[in-house]
Amino acid sequence: MSIARTLTIALGASLAVTTAAHAAGGEYKHPEHQHWHFSGPFGTFDQDALQRGFQVYETVCSSCHGLELLSFRNLGQKGGPFFLESCPDGIPESIDCSNPNDNPVVKSIAQNYKFKVVDGPDDTGEMFERDPLPSDHFPGPFANDQLARMANNNALPPDLSLITKARHGGADYIYSLLVGYEDAPSTVDVAPGQYYNPYYHGDMAQAMKPEYMEDGHVVEGVEVPLGGVLAMAPPLADGMVSYGDDSPQTVEQYAKDVTEFLMWAAEPKMESRKALGVMSLIYLLILAGILYWSYRKVWEDQH
Repeated sequence: MSIARTLTIALGASLAVTTAAHAAGGEYKHPEHQHWHFSGPFGTFDQDALQRGFQVYETVCSSCHGLELLSFRNLGQKGGPFFLESCPDGIPESIDCSNPNDNPVVKSIAQNYKFKVVDGPDDTGEMFERDPLPSDHFPGPFANDQLARMANNNALPPDLSLITKARHGGADYIYSLLVGYEDAPSTVDVAPGQYYNPYYHGDMAQAMKPEYMEDGHVVEGVEVPLGGVLAMAPPLADGMVSYGDDSPQTVEQYAKDVTEFLMWAAEPKMESRKALGVMSLIYLLILAGILYWSYRKVWEDQH
């Protein structure tokens, strides 16, 4: 079989599968594009937004979702939400607050975090709980996946450390999902403990009411709603988190701040990576200019 024929068959099969998937539902609303401080080759994180986003995460999201790939000290590293160039008043001069392990804000966050770290064994061979240290990873809300499912209607809340990288649409998708909850359309039945969201990657054809189905297919002329259902109730509400600045205390602002924080959590070295990339491009441009000048100089007498 020729390569061209093989590719044609593969393309046809792919189109058939895609068409069948669209016919059966499974489409979702495209995430709305937002302006993000970190977008583009010169983008940086907004430290104020990161601090507010961490506040939203700690107050709302951390009850179900962990940040198990992130350490407390990451919060105080350069580019992080609570990085300090110098120590606040009242801190001894011998303390280097630019060191995240000595950062007083990070130490306070770790010490007062709502979940404890399981450590040990101690001298008696028993495991014990203690307050987190800056060097510890964020402790999760559940001891294991089984307990997490029991507390969430048999759904396993995903860890949020890399969630903006793990979902198609990235930050735009996370933001749209958080603000996009709607009442379920009248053509579908949503089970108790399930919540409709047009941005969620699901298949609403499975939830269509019987009167809109015939022989396992949706009745012609009836549209399958976009999106899907998920076990997470709308997590945000106006006024549920009290900001210390003048930022609006709205669902949209909460969603934008926590999304920026989760983007930083997924890539805390982004700013230094972009800076290195820009410097590398400048270096390569200068090198290209020198090489071109050298080429012309070496060969100018040969023409």
